[in-house]
Amino acid sequence: MYKIGETASQVGMATETVRYYEQIGVLHAPGRAQNGYRLYDDDHLKRLRFIKRSRELGFSLDQVRSLLSLADDKDMTCRSVRNIAEQHLNEVRRNITDLQAMEQMLQATLAPCPGDNSTSCPILDVLFSNA
Repeated sequence: MYKIGETASQVGMATETVRYYEQIGVLHAPGRAQNGYRLYDDDHLKRLRFIKRSRELGFSLDQVRSLLSLADDKDMTCRSVRNIAEQHLNEVRRNITDLQAMEQMLQATLAPCPGDNSTSCPILDVLFSNA
């Protein structure tokens, strides 16, 4: 059994993050010692690592909640898990496309700027334009 500080340290999270995951229901509330301290077990550590890794991969908290629900379901199918992961991958790909378009616009905005000590700046002109 681990106190919250030990738990957070083992999974590489802040204690506030562990408490937050409890509050929003993605982590089951731990038992308490007689002195009122939360006591986490290995299952909590496993779930927190799962949550952390899922978040590192960009899954939303709702998606993490769904994935954990599926993991807890004895009748879970791999197809259900894959559907969530595929949806997320499609979102990531859309974001990449949007970021690439943004990169091209920024490059075009920066191109005419000499970056010298003049008092006019083509970047500001572009940002103030209606285009």
